[in-house]
Amino acid sequence: MGRITASRTSLKGDPKHGSMLAGKFINCLMLDGKKTTAQRVFYDALEEVGKRNTDAEPIEIFETALENIKPYIEVRSKRVGGASYQVPMQVNRSRQQSLAIRWLLAAVRDKKGRPMHLKLADEVLAAYKKEGVAYTKRENTHRMADANKAFAHFAW
Repeated sequence: MGRITASRTSLKGDPKHGSMLAGKFINCLMLDGKKTTAQRVFYDALEEVGKRNTDAEPIEIFETALENIKPYIEVRSKRVGGASYQVPMQVNRSRQQSLAIRWLLAAVRDKKGRPMHLKLADEVLAAYKKEGVAYTKRENTHRMADANKAFAHFAW
């Protein structure tokens, strides 16, 4: 069982948009308790997204990008009779969100040589267009689950 964290009950929306998803993302982006810095990076990235894409509001683009990254099925190891099988299983909603945030931040942090807000804006726009590193990670997860459909009967 995963440990229960206080963030589920005491999570506040971000100060600018009031979005709970943006508040959670800022908390995950934050390093060493520097929330103001994380907020500045996030809002600068949204501003950059707004400059590059004028079709929709930047916060809506961010939410759609995260929705595009969310995995619906993943593989989990299941030990049956001395052998381990990769069993495809559905992902619950809170895990979908946390995986999407984790993959987006990992994709941004792996890029080097540019300011964080520009890297974040690039990856959010790529995910919005259903491309980029985080979206590829989701596609690979789905592909792996599809390849192991034969072991789906082990999911109980």
